[in-house]
Amino acid sequence: MRAEVLKNGAKDEFETLERCHILEIANDAGDEFVSIARARIGAGGLTALHRLEGVCERYLIVSGKGRVELGGEPPVEVCEGDVVRIPPGVSQRIANVGTSDLVFYCICTPPYSPRCYRGLE
Repeated sequence: MRAEVLKNGAKDEFETLERCHILEIANDAGDEFVSIARARIGAGGLTALHRLEGVCERYLIVSGKGRVELGGEPPVEVCEGDVVRIPPGVSQRIANVGTSDLVFYCICTPPYSPRCYRGLE
């Protein structure tokens, strides 16, 4: 990892096939151990059921209200300040059950790569 400050530059949010909007915060050679992205789901939105192979993921909920499903367990309501831990290979999806955007950070180790994504729908 390099000692540096990543400034909030001219990065653009983009919509994914997973049905959410992503803003890549840090996913580069400056830190080979972690990636960080901000996710945003509009009111009533639901991400596609998926899993990440070989990658641990954490959701840090910043704002809004959601309902997360992990590995066939009953859904759990989440809100600001909650952390969701998702081991590699565990199926996952999250719904926005509030009236405003659900915003959370996705923190992945090792860093997220499209090669690790497996759609389950």
